[in-house]
Amino acid sequence: MTAIIDTFIAPPCNEAVTVLYQDEYLLAVNKPSGLLSLSGKNPLNKDSVHYRIVQEFPTALMAHRLDFGTSGVLLLALDKSSNAQLTKQFQARTVKKRYMAVLLGKIEQTEGRVSVPIAKDPPNFPRQKICYDTGKEAISHYRVIEYFDNPLRTRVEFTPETGRTHQLRVHSFAMGHPILGCDLYADGESEQLAKRLLLHASRIEFLHPQSNQPMTIETPCRF
Repeated sequence: MTAIIDTFIAPPCNEAVTVLYQDEYLLAVNKPSGLLSLSGKNPLNKDSVHYRIVQEFPTALMAHRLDFGTSGVLLLALDKSSNAQLTKQFQARTVKKRYMAVLLGKIEQTEGRVSVPIAKDPPNFPRQKICYDTGKEAISHYRVIEYFDNPLRTRVEFTPETGRTHQLRVHSFAMGHPILGCDLYADGESEQLAKRLLLHASRIEFLHPQSNQPMTIETPCRF
């Protein structure tokens, strides 16, 4: 089997990671677009949300990740027990996430459900592919927020049920309406219409890993 080589080198990200919530067990931060969640294997890809946060919080662990181009709410645990508890919630699909995105074209149906299985696509790494034979279940719900003209675009709110790699990007592409600025799943002009991936993790709901109290963290979308 041929080894997969990741040749991607992230350009410098000058935007700061800002803290949205902090206590002794948990951090919620706002991740800028164009910053890795976790440092890459390539030493040139050292800069990441995790790398920056551990300078101040050495015990911080990533509870989940966002794609390089995606901005928004990201959770980090400050001890192993809290991280294990958050991991269980993600695995049980009890964490509720909302994303804002701008898609190419006009989506006529104002709300809907996308259920398209997703699998790895090793020859085209890091792309994922739609595969009904080997793909894992992936479900996303969407709601149209507004339409734009010249060219036709649609702002949507996504609420994914599952958390597959590149799920919202693949599902948008499968709908025939790729997310603007996406370099991997593009259709015609969609990649050129934005300088960044127009996908933002705007809200997350979960139970605090120690107190078990319901938590809601939000950060406004800037596109």
